Amino acid sequence: MENKSHAIAAGVFVLVMLAMLAGLVLWLTRDSANYKEYELSTPDGVSGLQPQAAVRYKGVAVGKVTRIGFDPKVQGNVLIRIAVNEQTPVSAKTFAMLNYQGVTGLAHVLLDDADKPLPPLPPGPSGLPRLPLRSSPVAQIAEQVPLILHQIEENTRRLNQLLGDENQQLIRTAIDQIGQTAGSLRTLTTHVDGILMQRIDPALAGLPATLSAVQQAGNGVAALAQQARQTTERLNAAGGAIDQITQGTQAFAHAAEQFASSTLPRINRATEESARTARQLGRVAGNISDNPQVLLFGPGRAPPGPGEPGFTIPPQAVGAQP
Repeated sequence: MENKSHAIAAGVFVLVMLAMLAGLVLWLTRDSANYKEYELSTPDGVSGLQPQAAVRYKGVAVGKVTRIGFDPKVQGNVLIRIAVNEQTPVSAKTFAMLNYQGVTGLAHVLLDDADKPLPPLPPGPSGLPRLPLRSSPVAQIAEQVPLILHQIEENTRRLNQLLGDENQQLIRTAIDQIGQTAGSLRTLTTHVDGILMQRIDPALAGLPATLSAVQQAGNGVAALAQQARQTTERLNAAGGAIDQITQGTQAFAHAAEQFASSTLPRINRATEESARTARQLGRVAGNISDNPQVLLFGPGRAPPGPGEPGFTIPPQAVGAQP
């Protein structure tokens, strides 16, 4: 009886400890936040993504993956259901993308915002709103792998054609021709060296005399330039030719100014008096031509005018009166 009481006490103790441990786990894992569910549909594979995987918004944990299955609305698509904290700023610009962690191959859902609002997606049969899911960089690379392999295969085939027997023979022939060209170039170089030794060396031997003649000509030019400089200094010196020409020009200008201001008006007055005298002589000559006896008897007495004693009216004027 005593053994049974010890066993019962041990069993009760174990049950109490298990209950306390379960309560501690529930207390540590409790989550009092409110979540909102969204759905993601993608034709790409979701390898590495498991239920309870983290959902991050710009790197911050905001939820978890609750379910992974197939989309009943679009055949062949994978449907992912996520629970996101209501305080997460999900908007019309928000999109989802699978992100992989290092080399482990484990994936999580990453939420981010685009530059402009995205077209809204119709809700699925469950009525939950759907977010657009973009292909991850790993998926994009996987899509490009067949094309890259095809290009590698094509480049390998072309390389094999380039290194074929015919092309190798052509390459050997080109190398032989290059060697022959190098030999011809060496012979040409030797020939040119001989010509230079025969033709250039005599010219170089006469080069000192030519340089001496050039130096003498340069000295002559320098002496001529010195003489020209001295002549220019004499011309520009005070009392020189240029100075005398300047003074003569100034004197001529002064004389011309005096002629225009004094002599020219006198000549103009003398000319006017000569013209008046000529007109008077012309009138005198006309009177003598009309009445030559003036030279013998003088000009006579002029007939009286109107109002003077002895004035009479001419007969023609009398006949003309009414």
